[in-house]
Amino acid sequence: MNFSMDMTSVLPFACFGAMAFGMWALMSFFSGKTNRASERLDELRDPGKRNREPESLGMNMGKMLEKAAPALSQSLQPKSELEASALKIRLANAGFQSPNASSMYLAIKFVALIVGAIAGASYGLSVYGMKQNGFVAIIVGGGLSFYFPELIISFLKMKRQEKIFLSLPDALDLLVVCVEAGLGLDSGLRRVSEELFDSAPELCSEFNKSNFQLQIGKPRREVLHELGIRTGVDDLKALSAILIQADRFGSSIAQALRVQSDSMRIKRRQIAEEKAAATAVKMIFPLVLFIFPGIFVVLVGPAAINMYRQLLQTNM
Repeated sequence: MNFSMDMTSVLPFACFGAMAFGMWALMSFFSGKTNRASERLDELRDPGKRNREPESLGMNMGKMLEKAAPALSQSLQPKSELEASALKIRLANAGFQSPNASSMYLAIKFVALIVGAIAGASYGLSVYGMKQNGFVAIIVGGGLSFYFPELIISFLKMKRQEKIFLSLPDALDLLVVCVEAGLGLDSGLRRVSEELFDSAPELCSEFNKSNFQLQIGKPRREVLHELGIRTGVDDLKALSAILIQADRFGSSIAQALRVQSDSMRIKRRQIAEEKAAATAVKMIFPLVLFIFPGIFVVLVGPAAINMYRQLLQTNM
């Protein structure tokens, strides 16, 4: 009986065991379970915790990842303030505006890198062995997993900005009506947020945050500037700049809002006309590949069958 096992057959199991042990170690280290005495002391300090429902596995995993995020993201932290600011703006454009969003995102990228590298090692070493292709599989698996969160953030950012762009003209129309009816800009934003929250939750959440910043005493110029930067939508940046200028020079805010609303509606109409004009060009490929062959079979098929039968009769 041959007890000498091939290295390529042992490495996948070793990688799987190492990954399972590492995940168990992380969960046991960052779970931070407390005994019953500590829980009773916490309930005495905070009576609201007495009737609180037990946390689910997803919430426990989220808290565990939140605790582990500073340590996991340490090696991927931006080297300069400019890079850190750009990362925060990018995450804010995608809808993640919490203070620890950057560390959570970098921690997820680090975990994805480790998991992808282990998965690539398990596949590459089991299929190719200790060869160059096996090590290439490790690099490819880790690289794809590392950049996968980037793709998700880019997709979420694009969809969120598109929703804000499409809902902004209607919100501006309602804001114009509110301002012309005698409400101030702060009250108008609050009213728009209440009326359009069901149809445009992304834009209304941004308006609510701006209202909260205004209520705590933050200058209106900074609030409007942050509104444009936080969303990343060019039209909202232009609106913020117009409102800042109107507030600085004392001009009519209602007139500025009406002009901006009309220009945005014209822009949205032009985008719709552009897409409608490009539809004819986009329909060429489906027509050529799927519809024209069917038409040729229906039209030319009977004639080809008759010609084939006549050729058979003449040959006989």
